Amino acid sequence: MLAEERRSRILEVLDVRGSVSVTELHRQLGVSRETIRRDITLLAHESRLRKTHGGALAHTSMEPSLSERLSVNIEGKRRIAEAAAELVPDGCSVIIDSGSTTQCLADSLNLHRDLTIYTNDLQVANKLYGRNGHRVFMIGGELNENEGSTFGADSIAMLSNYFTDFSFLGVSAVSAHAWLTDYSRAAAELRATMITQAKTSVLLADRSKFNVTASARIQNADQASMMITDTDPGEKITNTLKGFGMELRIAGPG
Repeated sequence: MLAEERRSRILEVLDVRGSVSVTELHRQLGVSRETIRRDITLLAHESRLRKTHGGALAHTSMEPSLSERLSVNIEGKRRIAEAAAELVPDGCSVIIDSGSTTQCLADSLNLHRDLTIYTNDLQVANKLYGRNGHRVFMIGGELNENEGSTFGADSIAMLSNYFTDFSFLGVSAVSAHAWLTDYSRAAAELRATMITQAKTSVLLADRSKFNVTASARIQNADQASMMITDTDPGEKITNTLKGFGMELRIAGPG
């Protein structure tokens, strides 16, 4: 196998899976680990992947910062949030995940009354706390200073004590294969718990999240009730969601 073909194969694996180890590439490509490491080093130098200890990550394995995400397709995210808010009757209980679209959801709930809200997002809590008779529970755990949200085993332990009418999750990566994925195991595990701790679990994903694969699988995705998005995700992703038994709603312009 020529060097360029080998490096193309490495990038193809990362495009599908988001991450790969030197050992796995050694087995797949039939060349030495030293050769694989040199290929990864060269591709990293060309900014085509991220080199890690023992392997490589696709650039899509790095989630953009929250400030960046808040500036991307904000109108689409607001339409998604408005459609999600229409599902929520006054007086019910909701889990609200962290993220740019869920912060828009918090804004869209500003006229609702008497909600019981569980959230791991400081900004979501701040937007809803002390308003219209809401009760707000901040899910504990380690604070991610870049996101302003909590995560980890303590977050999961606290959330597992509650069961709500709705949960609303921000989805980081949606592709045509039969998994939903996230950029960290901690985020994926917390979102998997959010899905199971509500009667109706709703995934929120704008068009910037389509045809993206991250490194950590979100378990229980097939138990989610619905995905709301701002544009048609295409036949392949639509069929994947149907395979989960998930309703797809598109909050288009107008």
